[in-house]
Amino acid sequence: MSITQEAQARPGAASDLDYDAIIIGAGISGMYQLHRLRELGMRVLVLEAGSGVGGTWYWNRYPGARFDSESYSYSYSFSKELLEEWDWSEHFSAQPETLRYLNHVADKFDLCRDIRFDSRVTSAHYREGTRRWDIALQDGSRFSTRFLITALGPLSAPTMPRIEGRDSFQGSSFHTYLWPHEKVDFAGKRVAVIGTGATGVQTIQTIASQVGHLTVFQRTPNWCAPLHNGLIDAAEMAVIKAGYPEMFKRCQETFACFLHTADPRGTFEVSDEEREAFFEELYGQPGFGIWQGNFRDILTDRNANALISDFVARKIRSRVKNPELAEKLIPRNHGFGTRRVPLETRYYEVYNQDNVTLVDLLETPIERITPTGIRTSAADHEFDIIIYATGFDAITGSFDRIDIRGTDGLALKDKWKTGPQTYLGVLVESFPNMMMLMGPHTALGNIPRSIEYNVDWVTGLLRFARENGLTRLEATDAGVASWTNHVKALGEGLLANEIDSWMTGINSNVEGKQTRIIARYSGSAPAYRERCDQVAAEGYQELALA
Repeated sequence: MSITQEAQARPGAASDLDYDAIIIGAGISGMYQLHRLRELGMRVLVLEAGSGVGGTWYWNRYPGARFDSESYSYSYSFSKELLEEWDWSEHFSAQPETLRYLNHVADKFDLCRDIRFDSRVTSAHYREGTRRWDIALQDGSRFSTRFLITALGPLSAPTMPRIEGRDSFQGSSFHTYLWPHEKVDFAGKRVAVIGTGATGVQTIQTIASQVGHLTVFQRTPNWCAPLHNGLIDAAEMAVIKAGYPEMFKRCQETFACFLHTADPRGTFEVSDEEREAFFEELYGQPGFGIWQGNFRDILTDRNANALISDFVARKIRSRVKNPELAEKLIPRNHGFGTRRVPLETRYYEVYNQDNVTLVDLLETPIERITPTGIRTSAADHEFDIIIYATGFDAITGSFDRIDIRGTDGLALKDKWKTGPQTYLGVLVESFPNMMMLMGPHTALGNIPRSIEYNVDWVTGLLRFARENGLTRLEATDAGVASWTNHVKALGEGLLANEIDSWMTGINSNVEGKQTRIIARYSGSAPAYRERCDQVAAEGYQELALA
């Protein structure tokens, strides 16, 4: 009997299963993974909680939502025909255009016929006896599959603040991630925004000119840098298309797959005049250059970081007319780039408007939400609309919201109680046949570039399994320990890992998420790919295969 015949004769053979693979999530990673597994001839189902494709770009419809990576570097690169036929209208695409692009991709490759929408997964349990996963949905539906692939996204579990009386407010209120699909009318309205992270910044700068009065409730200011967006005409788009091969090659070579990568010089290897001129040049360039393309040591050397922080602080002071207000907008508890840097378009100038008020929650914290608004320690504020830009239970939060159980009923949430433990950021010991796309400990950076590699590696593993009649793929304890320790070691010396932020797993609104963890791979994307490629080239010998 062949290996394949032997595998099919086992309990839970392919014919006993609903699908060969189930993917949770129809965002950028889930869509591409579906396309790749179809090429293997697998029976695949994608389960998507929303009513359409797009993931992040389906859910985040708040005013001002847009890329802060260049649109063309955010595109899928796997199809030359797709690249040739799509034209971007802006260097940093807004959410509606991005969602149109992803729907175009879904239509072009006929993806929706294998996607079940409005299907929120509540549990996924592994059955050792049949080597399968049993999946349950919120509506009571159930499916079985050999392989489970999570395409949940690192920022897809929105969190609301733990503020007393939140449900008592009688006006309209919503989290930026769960924005209404219908248009929200701000004209003449008294609007509150709680939060000044990336989504808060984009929302605030967009609606400030539309509302009657805007009150921003800020707990921790963030270092923001100009986006410098612009339109793309037909001639420029033609140049971009001609340069796609070179651009994608550069993305493969840079540290985090962005068009920008760190300058090889150290901050103190140039004169004061050269350094100031370089900072000025970066501040005037589009995109993440000032964060990702700065001197190589600004994120590791405190003195170097102090200089770039001082530079951006001076920029804030020059843009905000009220000196006292400007100081409130300058972070004191972290240096520039040690948290995710929001990119903005005249965000600071918003605070020069007469219809905008900043409430510093470090001075006057919120005591409760009232039926008519927000009460701080200093005053009652009345509002028609409250917007919660209060972020996400990042990286591991989307996993925590599903009851995922591996061998012997072990809950993934319990296994990761003190922090995620993974093998290459893709597999978890005691959770056979489960593979994660963009999970903890993978190289994040420019997300679609990382996604395509992640998906291709998982596809290669599943191809190997099919060719060799394998029905059980699992990380080993030694492999997980080695990779997790490697990820932790890479994080040493990074100033960002000394700061409370979503990148270190901190969320004051989630029970048990008050201790910093290393949830991200901090090495270079090329180094990550090299290690994963090595594992594949050696026939996945580091895995437990059966």
